[in-house]
Amino acid sequence: MIRERAYPVEQWHVRETRLDMDVLAQSESVFALSNGHVGLRGNLDEGEPHGLPGTYLNSFYELRPLPYAEAGYGFPESGQTIVNVTNGKLIRLLVNDEPLDVRYGELISHERVLDMRAGTLHRELHWRSPAGREVKVRSTRLVSFTQRSVAAISYEVEAVDGPLRLIVQSELVANESLPAQSKDPRVAAVLESPLQAEEELTTPDGGQLIHRTKVSGLRVAAAMEHEVHGPEHTTIESEGYENWVRTTLGCVLKPGEKLRVVKYLTYGWSSRRSLPALRDQVGAALAAAKLDGWEGLCREQRGYLDDFWDAADVRVDGDPEVQQAVRFGLFHVLQAGARAERRPISAKGLTGPGYDGHAFWDTEMFVLPVLTYTQPSAVRNALHWRHSTLDSARERAATLNLKGAAFPWRTIEGPESSGYWPAGTAAFHIAADIADALRRYVLVTGDTALEREIGLELLVETARLWRSLGHHDRHGQFHIDGVTGPDEYTAVKNDNVYTNLMAQRNLLAAADVVMRYRDDAAHLGVNDEEAASWRDAAASMHVPYDDEIGVHQQVEGFTRLEEWDFAHTPAEKYPLLLHYPYFDLYRKQVVKQADLVLAMHWRGDAFTPEEKMRNFLYYERRTVRDSSLSACTQAVLAAEVGHPELAHIYLREAALMDLHDLNENTRDGVHMASLAGAWLALVGGLGGLRDHDGRLSFAPRLSSRLSRLEFSLQWRGLALRVDVRPHQTTYSLRHGGPDDVVELRHHDQVLRVTCDEPVTVPVPPAEPSGPPPEHPPGRSPLLRLPEHKD
Repeated sequence: MIRERAYPVEQWHVRETRLDMDVLAQSESVFALSNGHVGLRGNLDEGEPHGLPGTYLNSFYELRPLPYAEAGYGFPESGQTIVNVTNGKLIRLLVNDEPLDVRYGELISHERVLDMRAGTLHRELHWRSPAGREVKVRSTRLVSFTQRSVAAISYEVEAVDGPLRLIVQSELVANESLPAQSKDPRVAAVLESPLQAEEELTTPDGGQLIHRTKVSGLRVAAAMEHEVHGPEHTTIESEGYENWVRTTLGCVLKPGEKLRVVKYLTYGWSSRRSLPALRDQVGAALAAAKLDGWEGLCREQRGYLDDFWDAADVRVDGDPEVQQAVRFGLFHVLQAGARAERRPISAKGLTGPGYDGHAFWDTEMFVLPVLTYTQPSAVRNALHWRHSTLDSARERAATLNLKGAAFPWRTIEGPESSGYWPAGTAAFHIAADIADALRRYVLVTGDTALEREIGLELLVETARLWRSLGHHDRHGQFHIDGVTGPDEYTAVKNDNVYTNLMAQRNLLAAADVVMRYRDDAAHLGVNDEEAASWRDAAASMHVPYDDEIGVHQQVEGFTRLEEWDFAHTPAEKYPLLLHYPYFDLYRKQVVKQADLVLAMHWRGDAFTPEEKMRNFLYYERRTVRDSSLSACTQAVLAAEVGHPELAHIYLREAALMDLHDLNENTRDGVHMASLAGAWLALVGGLGGLRDHDGRLSFAPRLSSRLSRLEFSLQWRGLALRVDVRPHQTTYSLRHGGPDDVVELRHHDQVLRVTCDEPVTVPVPPAEPSGPPPEHPPGRSPLLRLPEHKD
């Protein structure tokens, strides 16, 4: 685990002031740079030591076998795993024939800074070699938001205490040796040296490598060129072999003199384009990068982020750690989706190999809501990617004897990449999650062109899935049986409330969109009778409720199950899934992550305030948060039902998940959904944002530790700013014209906000919050509130 406050609290930076070898892999994830197309883990320039080397291209994968002890009908047979592609980060330095290696000699100082406004990772080190010679190195790395194939590194060496003979070796390396990621020898064999060489080219100042995966047949090209600024007689030459190209520079530096190298990197991949076409693509990208030059790339990067932060920044007064963390989260969420361009946003983005690089339902229900209100173009592309996988989803539904489209639990390209698992295969709620992401995007942007182009078909095929998956009983109620909701400790059950309510909204949205685009719907074979059957199923959807104790049941019969024995579950036995059989977990009242509580967030219109309070208290006592997805949702509902201090505590857990490595697995990549969840906890929780009824509503109330919460939202092309103080809230509109207006609800008051002047309204006094929530013994929130300052 990263020790608490490993990174000093700064508003716009994540700064590492010393190199801690024990958490090197975690820092590589924290300092990863990406634009959604290219991802570079924050490995040291010289490559070693490393925790986990990683260079990734979105959707570039290799196929691998999915092992089963015993096969069964419909079990997926192969999976997809993201590949560590050609590493272009490597810049090795030899000082008078001694390689710079921080494990040897003396590391006098070492600092790395992730600058979230500049979009760069900066590193400075002062090193004394074993022979006593000193150098200072400054490097700055970026992955361009404006040129999606381009990364660049500025690398500068300064002699400190006497003339030095320096050799710089800048490399492209394919098929790096990696730490074992799988205990299955068949999987390990597939992922060991997955790239097969096709072509190597060298030039005096750079080179190219082109490879192809052995099984999936994807082709990848990587290229580099260098600009050198150094003393006279600096030499440069390149050499290449099938798995590496190296450009070597040599010079003699006098004290105070500097050698500066700018390394331009470009990447491209394709499943269809020829080798010459891919070679030309990365070559052209190099030419474009050099045309702008290092300074131009930095200007473009800063300009892109200036626009993003203007539209997306969140200001938090009273908790500097959360202020830093929410910006860190927004920065990584942007990096994951900005230039993904019709490819998935995975659970780890492009920061590590966790979950094999797969996208899950987290994308639609945690990441896309944030991007919808801050960077909607990325959401448009993510929805296009889901639509591109529709044929695979239809095939999967047919395999399962269902109609419509059954989207995969986890995937890169579209086919199901999860071995059969009750908590995954039966998690059909992902269909409604996709539908809800589409609904929200169209609502917020007004993009009816996308709704007609791909939204109609997505909604129709998901509605067909629900109509075939569910059934009417003899009393006319509609049930969806044998499914798994978000809580993976309660699997293959009947009438999961989250699933049923989200499916209900999906069915109604499909029926509505069919009415708007009748001719297009007819081409999909939809008639009035089918659309009416969707409305009928939605109207009669069964939502389990326990009248005796007055709470909704997470699934039918949940409140009848045996209680989990929390009192005799030692702390070292968490997470439970690693220490207890699923058979035991499935039969007990124990909740891995917010499920019924998540339903109250996204379908809050289906519950009364009193029901929300009772439900929250009931499920809070049974939720163990063995998932990073839970704390942010618990924060949202804690705020809504009158417990803002608890909401603030859960907010901190979600926001600091990776900066403190709370789940001790940040080494595999950052938790994209939890980072997005920090925004949800602030804006949806303490800010009270909802969009249930087709318009914006807010019910802001701050915790006692916060004196201000200010955030921006994009709404129909306008920029709405919300400034929450303890006793009042101000709504203002920017970048619009005199006729632009946003109608919203503040608590129970309807407001019309124009660009002419802000609207300031009081925050109503809080209602009595009732008894304090109880947590399972030993599973209280992980982080304390900050010290309260009067």
